Amino acid sequence: MRMQTRKRLGDLLVEAGVITNEQLDYALSNKSRDEKLGDFLIRENYLTEQQLIEVLGFQLGVPHINLNQYSIEPELLQLVPAELAKRANIMPIRRDKNKLFIAMADPMDYFAIEEVRMATGCQIETSIAAKDDLYRTITKYYDLQESMEAALSDLGVSTPESQPEITDEESPIVRLVNQIIANGVAQRASDIHFDPQETDFRVRYRVDGKLRTERSLPKHMQNMLSARVKIMGGLNITENRVPQDGRIKTTVNFKPIDIRLSTLPTIYGEKIVMRILDLSNAATDVDKLGLHSKNEELFRKMISRPNGIVLITGPTGSGKSTTLYAALSHLNKEGVNIITVEDPVEYQLEGINQIQVKEEVGLTFAAGLRSILRQDPDIVMIGEIRDLDTAEIATRASLTGHLVLSTLHTNSAVESISRLNDMGIEPFLISSSLVGVVAQRLVRRVCRDCGKTVPATDREKEIFAEVGMTVETVNRGRGCPACNHTGYRGRIAIHEILPIDRTLKDFILQRASVSTLRNYMKEAGYHTLVEDGLLKVLDGYTTTEEVLHVATVE
Repeated sequence: MRMQTRKRLGDLLVEAGVITNEQLDYALSNKSRDEKLGDFLIRENYLTEQQLIEVLGFQLGVPHINLNQYSIEPELLQLVPAELAKRANIMPIRRDKNKLFIAMADPMDYFAIEEVRMATGCQIETSIAAKDDLYRTITKYYDLQESMEAALSDLGVSTPESQPEITDEESPIVRLVNQIIANGVAQRASDIHFDPQETDFRVRYRVDGKLRTERSLPKHMQNMLSARVKIMGGLNITENRVPQDGRIKTTVNFKPIDIRLSTLPTIYGEKIVMRILDLSNAATDVDKLGLHSKNEELFRKMISRPNGIVLITGPTGSGKSTTLYAALSHLNKEGVNIITVEDPVEYQLEGINQIQVKEEVGLTFAAGLRSILRQDPDIVMIGEIRDLDTAEIATRASLTGHLVLSTLHTNSAVESISRLNDMGIEPFLISSSLVGVVAQRLVRRVCRDCGKTVPATDREKEIFAEVGMTVETVNRGRGCPACNHTGYRGRIAIHEILPIDRTLKDFILQRASVSTLRNYMKEAGYHTLVEDGLLKVLDGYTTTEEVLHVATVE
């Protein structure tokens, strides 16, 4: 019976033109017995979840809904137990007398429907929702709401230092903090902000580069939450007058998560920011950086040099560290000694010696770098070139037969050269040591589920014409549950790669202006950030608005 249903779904997908007969045969013969056909097809990229939802809805006459539009009543959460909701992946959305409306990912899971009917005694009406949407909503209402209510009812008026609850793993305040982190991971947040205001305490998530308020907590919970987070990060909970930095290692849904923690005293209390580093999603290969074929070839050539400096530049949060780690993973082979000095060490890589800067004991970038050079390294990675001392040692290290990888805060590849000049590095040292510069930014990627090809606007055609390109159609997301109705899901990097050739070496020696270097870059056919971004617009990865948000047409 179950197998026939699955075949009917497969036949319908073929009839709808979503998959081919060959893909269906491949799926039926390769999926495991327990795996649903739809899940296998999505995993193999044969169709998107949105396409599956639309076909299922059409076949079964079941509406598909967006859970964001529903405000779930507390009585519904009492009606359907959390354990059942999580196991069957269902969410109660409203009740009308004896009818209970539920959202589920698989409306053909009749066992789950029957179980809900038995548990509630209601007649069940089903609707379809995206898996991510369900996961987010179940986490938000069952776990976060439950933890918050328990924390509110449990909180007394005593000081955080005297509260045993902040160390007891079963206490409501600990569960609430854990759920805030789990909810952030479920929403693919890169940062969680705890913002103290005059009358409340806000929790905000940064998802795909955009910050939004998730919820406002009562002001009296601020001290307890702050103390709990500081204990997790090994910080001093009695010190709230100076900034502190820490680190948390935890597991969310069996995935290892590394969190960088930073506290900052403000007039309304301590602001806390948690940077989430999802270790399972770390880019460990140059192939996964989203480089265009020409840029990838240039980048691989640069990092395969035996000596010299390769710089990755861009503002904070532009993915520089990810690019550096991908390059290190590519170079990390038997017989190569790689040593890094970082502040902080973000991802820990096996087979690489990583040093954490500790300025309070005198272990600065420059001091660490001096010691590294006595450790017989082949490749040295410096987290950031911040001052003349570090820049000079890095330059000399590259001239004595080491490949040096580092980052620099500048807006474009050519500006990195004038930045090194400003630091006080002599032009002859720059020209003889610099191998190449990569500038990069992150742009949001068009959602795969709701992206549609639409005609380009007149303004877009003008922008493309300014850089010598033509465009007829672009890809835009309409907004769907998978992308939280933003039209974007995930991010992709755009790059500007400048290899230092003989002509550029001469320009550096002559202290040529930034505009001269930029003109040469265009003549030599190297793509600027905007051009690389617009190429990614043509390929359907992102939108013109996103590219112009992070880079400007020169």
